[in-house]
Amino acid sequence: MPTNQDVAEQLNLVFQLMQLAGENRFKAIAFDKASQTIKGLSDDINDYIENKNLTDIKGIGKSIAEDIYAYAETGKMPVLEAFKEKVPLGLIKWLDISGLGPKNILKIHEEFGITEIDELKGLIESGELAKLPGLGGKSAEKIAKSIEWMEKFDERCRLDEATKIAESIYESLKDLDGVQKIEVAGSLRRAKETIGDIDILIAAEEQYISHLFDVFTSHERVTEILGRGDTKSSVRTKEGRQVDLRIVKPENFAAALMYFTGSKEHNVVMRSRARERKMSLNEYGLYDLFENGETNWDAPHPFQTESDIYKLLGLNWVPPELREDRGEFDIYEDQEKLSLVTGADIRGVIHAHSTWSDGKFSIKEMAEACIERGYEYLGITDHSKTAAYAGGLSEDEAKQQWEEIDQLNEEFKGAGKNFIIMKGIESDILADGSLDYSDDILEGFDFIIASVHQTLDMPRDKMMERFRNAIKNPFTRMIGHPTGRLLLKRNGSDIDLNELVALAAEHNTSIEINANPLRLDLDWSFGNKAKEVHLMTSINPDAHSIDGIDLIKYGVMIARKGKYEKERVLNTKSAEEVMEFFRAR
Repeated sequence: MPTNQDVAEQLNLVFQLMQLAGENRFKAIAFDKASQTIKGLSDDINDYIENKNLTDIKGIGKSIAEDIYAYAETGKMPVLEAFKEKVPLGLIKWLDISGLGPKNILKIHEEFGITEIDELKGLIESGELAKLPGLGGKSAEKIAKSIEWMEKFDERCRLDEATKIAESIYESLKDLDGVQKIEVAGSLRRAKETIGDIDILIAAEEQYISHLFDVFTSHERVTEILGRGDTKSSVRTKEGRQVDLRIVKPENFAAALMYFTGSKEHNVVMRSRARERKMSLNEYGLYDLFENGETNWDAPHPFQTESDIYKLLGLNWVPPELREDRGEFDIYEDQEKLSLVTGADIRGVIHAHSTWSDGKFSIKEMAEACIERGYEYLGITDHSKTAAYAGGLSEDEAKQQWEEIDQLNEEFKGAGKNFIIMKGIESDILADGSLDYSDDILEGFDFIIASVHQTLDMPRDKMMERFRNAIKNPFTRMIGHPTGRLLLKRNGSDIDLNELVALAAEHNTSIEINANPLRLDLDWSFGNKAKEVHLMTSINPDAHSIDGIDLIKYGVMIARKGKYEKERVLNTKSAEEVMEFFRAR
């Protein structure tokens, strides 16, 4: 039986091959949207397959449904097999090459019969590529440069890496003459866990554009100017990232911000809603349509903000993080807003390490750093004894740590500080799902975070049983970084997160959102399931240093993207309320 992930990957492969084959763009996008939908589906895809009701899922049409049924039955998807005949799989990697679109990729393949990037490099070096009609020397040079950057850097970077680059460039531009409005757009504004290009948008009058581009292209991070036009300039930074700056007229800013924020799936629905209301929505504005379907460019609807555009289309403003066509339209047709968690809501730090295991600072130093940041509590969770490689605590050491925590709490109380340290542990989940201390020791902790650190590649059935046993253990109050993934470095364990989210909620156990930008795990795409079953989470920095505490902000971004309201985030509550949750085993 295929998993949701299996089906999503097959559909995504179809999407990529369709682009290369020059298929109709909207037909290809349908497969991309179906892939994203099934990846984040709260239910098991096999229930729909068995009941032959896949078309009940929004975004799954009859044709795609038939392909999925065939895949479930035979292990092969007919539409995918057909495109494999047309387009070699090796060309998919070429889609990441800047300046080389699907049409040229196919043209090069058909002309020279090559499928590997190394072969493409050979064509460029020999001068043969530049002779191909429609390309030329400049294009070949640009493609070579892009390949060089691809080989040096990943095509995507982590959320924190992109944020630092964007903030640096944003700060250099925001106070310049002529800048009426400025926003970071694209996938970074939507808080995707990994980012490709970085998009910045400015509202300014025409006379300021040239100077703004001068400042942008001469920024200290910039190593190469990729292009400069009348309204858009693109650069490459020393980190290998492409940054695009677009400058639009002030009256077009809100529409442009919506358009360039995306996602493309969200924008497709917005344009459809406009059409239903006899209007046309694009990056310039919202316009009425004539009877013949043509756009009345002379009569734009007046608006000042994105919120105005949403209202004209029968919606309340949708926060950028939610713009993925993952249920946000149903919510914001009826509700003015969700009480999504914010950084200001966080009252304490849970999941942090000290020098007792593999942390860099003492418990007292970590606590004082939390106090400086205005937090009310710290849950210390050093590693348990199985994690010997990380200085895991023996049972005797755990007891000694409790004594230190008691002494520190007395010290803080005596100094009149409204702050408490909680006694926690990050207990390894053993192969059979048990925790790695005796019950007598487990009983002595205020709370247990249960995490898998070893044998992450267990077969799905065994890994699922491992997690089920850990969740059902009455001492487990939280599951840590459930998949164990390291973004852009390592895939996570093969588990059914929809089932585990439901099981955790049933057993009144939380699952953390690990805020370390390498993890950001629990994945935001399981937020719909978490909302459905009222799962409690905690936004945890997994801090191994004082600076690590500040990673919480990335976890907040992901929590918002996953539709977590303040009341479902444990560390937005007071220390007393948190302890009540921990005691409710």
